[in-house]
Amino acid sequence: MESSPRRDKVILVCHGNGGNISHRLQLCRLLLGTGTAAMVFDYRGYGKSEGTPGEEGTYVDAQAVYHWLRQKGFAARNIIAFGESLGGPIAAELALRETVGGLVLQSTFTSIPDAGAELLWWLPVRWLNTIKYDTLDKLPRVKVPVLVMHSREDTLVRFRHAEKNFAAANEPKLFHKTSGGHNYSLTLEPELCAEGLERFLKLMESGSKTAK
Repeated sequence: MESSPRRDKVILVCHGNGGNISHRLQLCRLLLGTGTAAMVFDYRGYGKSEGTPGEEGTYVDAQAVYHWLRQKGFAARNIIAFGESLGGPIAAELALRETVGGLVLQSTFTSIPDAGAELLWWLPVRWLNTIKYDTLDKLPRVKVPVLVMHSREDTLVRFRHAEKNFAAANEPKLFHKTSGGHNYSLTLEPELCAEGLERFLKLMESGSKTAK
C-alpha cells in the first residue's frame, strides 16, 4: 500500500441496507487490491452506530466521514464515493454536496419508489412512499466520472435500473457488467468487480471518455 502509486486515493464505501461494516470485509480486500485506501462506516442505527436511520441522516453521515478523511490529509479529488445498492444514492448525494474524484454505483436502483413499485406491484407504492433515495434524479447533476456496475442476474434490483442510471450520468462514464444475484456479485466472481474498478481508475487517471 505504501509503495502504491494510488496510495493517496481512498474509496469511501456507502454500504447497502443489509448488514453493517462487519459484512464488508471481502469488499475491503477487493478495494485495497486496487492500490487505494478504503474507508467503510455504518450509518446511524446500523451496526454499533447510535441513532435512528433516515434518508437525510444517511446523507449527513456520509458527509461526516468525508470531512474526517479530509482532516486526515486526503485531497478532495482523491476521494472516490462508492455506493452499494442503497448506498448508491447516498454516494451520489455526497458527490453533489462535496467535491469528490469519482462515483461508483454497484447494484443501485433508480429510486426507492421505482424499486418498490416493481417488488410490490399490487400496492400504491409511489403514493405511500416518503423515502426517495432518488439516484436517477441526482446523476445529471453529478460532474465527476461515474462507474455503474450491475449484474443481469440481479432479481432484487433489475438490470434496467443500472441502464437508466448510466444513461442519466454525464461523461466520462463506464458501464461494467458483473454476475450473480444482488448480494453475491462480490462473493461469486470478485474478479469481475475488481476488473471494473481497475478500468474505472484508469479512466479517471487518463481523463478519457468511455461508453458501454
